[in-house]
Amino acid sequence: MAFRREKDDEEEGSTNIYQNLEKTSVLQETRAFNDTPVNPRKCIHILTKILYLINQGEQLGTREATDCFFAMTKLFQSKDVVLRRMVYLGIKELSSIAEDVIIVTSSLTKDMTGKEDLYRAAAIRALCSITDNTMLQAVERYMKQCIVDKNVAVSCAALVSSLRLATTAGDVVKRWANEAQEALNSDHIMVQYHALGLLYHIRKSDRLAVTKLVNKLTRNSMKSPYAVCMLIRIACKLIEEEDISADEMSESPMFTFIESCLRHKSEMVIYEAAHAIVNLKNTNARVLAPAFSILQLFCSSPKATLRFAAVRTLNKVAMTHPAAVAACNLDLEGLIADSNRSVATLAITTLLKTGAESSVERLMKQISSFVAEISDEFKVVVVQAICSLCSKYPRKHTVLMNFLSGMLREEGGLEYKTSIVDTIITIIEENADAKESGLSHLCEFIEDCEHISLAVRILHLLGKEGPFANTPSKYIRFIYNRVILESPVVRAAAVAALAQFGASCPSLLNNILVLLGRCQMDPDDEFDCLNTLSDQLLENVRVELTLPEGFMIRNLIPCSKLLYNDLQTTFVIVEFPQDVSSSAATFGATLRFVVKDCDPSTGIPDSDDGYDDEYMLEDLEITVADQIQKTKKSNFQAVWDAADTEEWVEAEDTYSLSAVHTLQDAVNTIIKFLGLGPANLSEKVSEGTATHTLLCSGTFRGGAEILVRAKLALSEGVTMQLTVRTTDSDVAELVTAAIG
Repeated sequence: MAFRREKDDEEEGSTNIYQNLEKTSVLQETRAFNDTPVNPRKCIHILTKILYLINQGEQLGTREATDCFFAMTKLFQSKDVVLRRMVYLGIKELSSIAEDVIIVTSSLTKDMTGKEDLYRAAAIRALCSITDNTMLQAVERYMKQCIVDKNVAVSCAALVSSLRLATTAGDVVKRWANEAQEALNSDHIMVQYHALGLLYHIRKSDRLAVTKLVNKLTRNSMKSPYAVCMLIRIACKLIEEEDISADEMSESPMFTFIESCLRHKSEMVIYEAAHAIVNLKNTNARVLAPAFSILQLFCSSPKATLRFAAVRTLNKVAMTHPAAVAACNLDLEGLIADSNRSVATLAITTLLKTGAESSVERLMKQISSFVAEISDEFKVVVVQAICSLCSKYPRKHTVLMNFLSGMLREEGGLEYKTSIVDTIITIIEENADAKESGLSHLCEFIEDCEHISLAVRILHLLGKEGPFANTPSKYIRFIYNRVILESPVVRAAAVAALAQFGASCPSLLNNILVLLGRCQMDPDDEFDCLNTLSDQLLENVRVELTLPEGFMIRNLIPCSKLLYNDLQTTFVIVEFPQDVSSSAATFGATLRFVVKDCDPSTGIPDSDDGYDDEYMLEDLEITVADQIQKTKKSNFQAVWDAADTEEWVEAEDTYSLSAVHTLQDAVNTIIKFLGLGPANLSEKVSEGTATHTLLCSGTFRGGAEILVRAKLALSEGVTMQLTVRTTDSDVAELVTAAIG
């Protein structure tokens, strides 16, 4: 079929025909699935709309998804191949939302074992998406047959589906190891790759079995470069777990295999081996030399992908192996003018990490010429390099700070702007000479900052550092502007910052009190109270707390009168106990007041007499996180090592985290529970890894610094070794006890 495109259409550019879809109307169109005979073309178009809506984030209710699912099952009567494959996709997408999806099990099993190869692979994927533990045994025989099927698409679909099922039905999938082993001998590269993935997942909890598997496969030449890359990663994991020295490593059969892969015929495998070696721990120059030679060679490759891979790896290890990376500086200089801006950015940032102090201005000038053209992801890489450079060459802080200030004024997302603010804060903390200029740059930024979290952090920093600057008064205007112009959260942070200036700068106290007096007229308050009863007037409204031992109420400020639909405020000021270990607690809360009946039309009470009443509120919980201010440490390892002194206390314990099932969930839970700021991007867990180290820091109320290192391992559950270093022994005990 030919389509004629009008000239006007070409000038307007292509449009998305699905962009204005409305969920209700699309679901009504599914009535066409009941037509006899089925119109394949029409039904394919409707299914495409449904899949588009789901993948754009449109939420279908359980009833909507179930009705759509059952209407879709009517389409099995059509023999149209394209329509059938679209039905499989629909089943996969709706299986987690709709009810009673197992009704199509027999139809999918029939397609999975049938003679039509175009159906079989897609049917396997759809079947495994709706199968639970109880039903899996019924199709186990068919899955085993499909894993060793001669059709490549069928075998791959069965292997990948088995890998996904292993997370929910591991005991059943373990029985398929023999079939996976047979598939591993396939001549097809993708079948071999997927078979290795499944076999490793089945045996990964048994170190001896994994070691035997790797030793067997390293002696045989695998045809699939993808499988070899996976084997390299498995071998690296085994080496890391052994924790052997560099000399012992060079004699290890695992390392010998990885090193031999540097001479593989596939560039993919060569790069994977080089990348693996330079990221191993406990290495020396002799072990690293061949790998860095490969990366240096790839830097001059005519293929942009190889240049990018090489320079990105060099950039990543520049701080851990600076001497080895510096040997590649000449090649990196040649990449500064690379037509691929990502390659050029990584080359310059790597040179910034390893180059001499005299080259800083030249490199900054070169990168400023095209920094606006690169994505936020690579701008973050530039910022991280500048942060490392500031620690290395503190005298260059003026040049680097001005560059960062310019980047702050550009357009960019939250992650990008956060990385810049983090870097400026780090420079301020590490270099006293940079404090004045750094605070000034941050003051200018919050004048037009669209990110609330960043504005709050900067205001907190101004309150902490500003009173002790040479001229504290110059920051007051910037802070007070936030009280006038910003959202309630930012206004509250600005008020807190002003209070810190008043407390620390006696010469500014009178002016600060005037400004704080104006802040009392702000309409947004804490502990808001609203009277929703039109025929009642409430008086002496207050919150009474049931305090655990050690806590003390210092003051209670009631609301004297609360009219109908009126919003007023009451405050309770509570002092923490002297014993830090008792500071995490739960308070019972009751709202007490005097009720006077009144005329709804006038609000005037019927009499002066009233009666006491109360309303139970939700319990108020004070957690460890409520007492900690997040901090960001750009060079966490240096700070951690510096904390290994008598002034710091270290506490360590091991925990089993039964409530979480993945490393990423564990990391998210720890950060949220302790209220600490992650460092070195350790809050992100690499996909497929079984171990991870989370690094984070914060400041406890009163000023005690906290550094935390959490080593996580995933086996049957998540196990964590938590090490806490802090300047206060009570705080160390509180943090470790909070996890337990």
